Amino acid sequence: MTTDEIPAIVERHLDDQGGLISILEEVQAKFGYLPADALTIVAETTKRPLVDIYGVATFYRAFSLTPRGEHLVSVCVGTACHVRGAPRVAAEFERQLDVKPGETTPDRKFTLETVNCLGACALGPVVVVDGHYFSHVNASKVREIIEKTREGLDKIEIKTDRRIFPVEVSCSRCNHSLMDPEHPIDGFPSVKITQSFGQQHGWLRLSSLYGSYNIEEEYKTPYDTVLHLFCPHCHTELIGGSDCPECGAQMVPLILRGGGTVQICPRRGCKGHILDVG
Repeated sequence: MTTDEIPAIVERHLDDQGGLISILEEVQAKFGYLPADALTIVAETTKRPLVDIYGVATFYRAFSLTPRGEHLVSVCVGTACHVRGAPRVAAEFERQLDVKPGETTPDRKFTLETVNCLGACALGPVVVVDGHYFSHVNASKVREIIEKTREGLDKIEIKTDRRIFPVEVSCSRCNHSLMDPEHPIDGFPSVKITQSFGQQHGWLRLSSLYGSYNIEEEYKTPYDTVLHLFCPHCHTELIGGSDCPECGAQMVPLILRGGGTVQICPRRGCKGHILDVG
């Protein structure tokens, strides 16, 4: 990716409501952060003051002006987490990673940040690593979280892990099958639904293996975004599930073939899901 491509990115979003955010999201998706020279080109191309571009880039937590490490560790220090010991958790991450909030380890493996809220106050202290929510964290759990991250938080053995098994689901509104055998993921038909966030509206395919977090999507979703999910057949928004036990977002219910439901969290990065076959 070079800055030569930025004018084309701007052109795609100039007519969008909230187009500047979409522009910065796409630039960050390409670079991994928002380089200073890229923001200058965005300002010149959109004919907006550079200070306004920086204002948006620094206002939204999803944006970063500096390169991030391979793993992003976010420690909530908001009021609900603070009173439950979050400062000690943050201090332990600082000690074990040997960085301050906002810094990246010399090997560029970990970036540490503290945030004021992660949307899961009842589960505090909360730590999010690469989209994985860890609840009720104390200082003694920090080393375990770091070690799990180094090993790979999404690492699963699909062929041997008995917790991983295929499911067939349909829309909870029109009962039309959501399975797409023409587009397999993990070797099984994927689950096709429609996603919407900001001004983006496109397809999203999920692995039909319960316990696998592999997905494919038409538009890259910014971390921590809560998606609106729709049935691609009746176009009804899929809502009405219980609250996610990991982050508190409202879950999305899907009907299981043979009876029961599976609920998935619509927040990008959260791994919350519930299977009810009762």
